[in-house]
Amino acid sequence: MNNKTEGRIIKSVAGFYYVLFNDEVFQCRGRGNFRKKKITPVVGDWVVFESTNYTDGYILDVKERKNELNRPPISNVDQAILVFSAVRPEFSTALLDRFLVHIEDNGIQPVICITKMDLIESNEYQQEIENYITAYRKLGYDVLPTSAMSLAGMEAIKPIFKGKTSVFAGQSGVGKSSLLNALMPELMLETNDISDHLGRGKHTTRHVELLPYGEGLIADTPGFSSLDFVEIETEELSYNFPEMKERVSDCKFRGCTHSSEPKCAVKGAVEEGEIPRFRYDHYLEFLQEIKEQKRRY
Repeated sequence: MNNKTEGRIIKSVAGFYYVLFNDEVFQCRGRGNFRKKKITPVVGDWVVFESTNYTDGYILDVKERKNELNRPPISNVDQAILVFSAVRPEFSTALLDRFLVHIEDNGIQPVICITKMDLIESNEYQQEIENYITAYRKLGYDVLPTSAMSLAGMEAIKPIFKGKTSVFAGQSGVGKSSLLNALMPELMLETNDISDHLGRGKHTTRHVELLPYGEGLIADTPGFSSLDFVEIETEELSYNFPEMKERVSDCKFRGCTHSSEPKCAVKGAVEEGEIPRFRYDHYLEFLQEIKEQKRRY
């Protein structure tokens, strides 16, 4: 194939880019002037490339991205499957809300997937998790409780991938690879149990790769456990909380931060129980973190 054509990067390893075109994969390098222009192709990019065979192609141009994530490095994502375990590690709304803010800020549709539901041991904790599931669903989020071991919830999760590019993201050890293995047994992805001593899992995924599934593409990504808010401004934060975004125009003061201002529609909704208190508390934590970051820089 000598002609220039358009394909999509599905894997990037050691300076090589693997470009999918018509169900075939071509190994390519980037053009020499990419570095000069500070262009770094990432998995998910639509690119113009040319190749005389399957192993000696060159990427000539990177098309404009509709969105991109830095950690993991991937672009043109339709939805993010945020995988959180009910136990080992314990379900964390603070970390989930942190992920949700970043996904919302990048214009990506989030889907919350709670794994290891079968490992919950007490009725009280089961009820606590059910209450959180209800709360997030009321906010408009899709929430899918699953178990990769018993395969519970697997049939509900399969249809969401059709025709979409999906990224799996979440803390290490929550069962992302186990979930992908349940969906696609042929992958046989390496998994690691949680260390009882440390309470967290080892990273089992080494690089980002797009895998074909259900007439769509799924990205398995390296696990990570923290995200900062360097790219989000204080006045932008509430727009990444859907329940706050819809009330911003009802606040008395323009540019209201929903923290200390009077006649704030968001604070009113919290008092009325329309916005979950835990979500508002996390918003205030994140707001303070952004303010402190700005002072440092």
